[in-house]
Amino acid sequence: MKAIFKFILILILLSAAMPANSYVVTYKEQFYRLFHLHYSQYPDDTIENIYWLEQAIKAPFANPLYAFTKIETELEWEKYRYLFNMHLHIKLIEQYLFLANKWNKREAYFYNAPWRDENLDSLEIAESCFRTALFYWDEAVSWAQKANERRFRWLHLPGVQFWADEAFRIEEGTLSYKRTIERELRMLQEVRDKFKEMETWYHLRNTAEPN
Repeated sequence: MKAIFKFILILILLSAAMPANSYVVTYKEQFYRLFHLHYSQYPDDTIENIYWLEQAIKAPFANPLYAFTKIETELEWEKYRYLFNMHLHIKLIEQYLFLANKWNKREAYFYNAPWRDENLDSLEIAESCFRTALFYWDEAVSWAQKANERRFRWLHLPGVQFWADEAFRIEEGTLSYKRTIERELRMLQEVRDKFKEMETWYHLRNTAEPN
């Protein structure tokens, strides 16, 4: 649990250190514009993105005049909001998977035994990230189901067609982060079990008397 507390502390400190902008950021669309991908995704970059995306989820929508696509009817406005919320959750899943992979250990090599506890702490942080991503996946599916309701079937929003494609792929099952995350958690547990067994094995191998 100590590792998780350290991770949460990092998030709090970095979010508090976010630079102030020259204008007031209030709406979902504004916070989303602050989210950006980096060529090399370092943990600080990912945590910053998570901060902006989580702020976007909590923020209200801007007036439909400032939406990312042309909105003319209340029905279009409703579908847009469902798609936007779904897309925000998908982006958060991706960022948490980036973050998890920074701490995840794919193998438990015998020579890592002296740092067994540190590796176990790292795996704990990775698991926390994976499980958070799993939570956001359930939320994304919920919003996708709303956006895919029958009354929206023939309603097209050209400016956010990519979001509509994501919702369709979720419905068809071709986009499923749940399968990916559950596979990663199974592999993580296998590596954790090897690290837990490693201390005794390493000790015996290094204290054995020569023949």
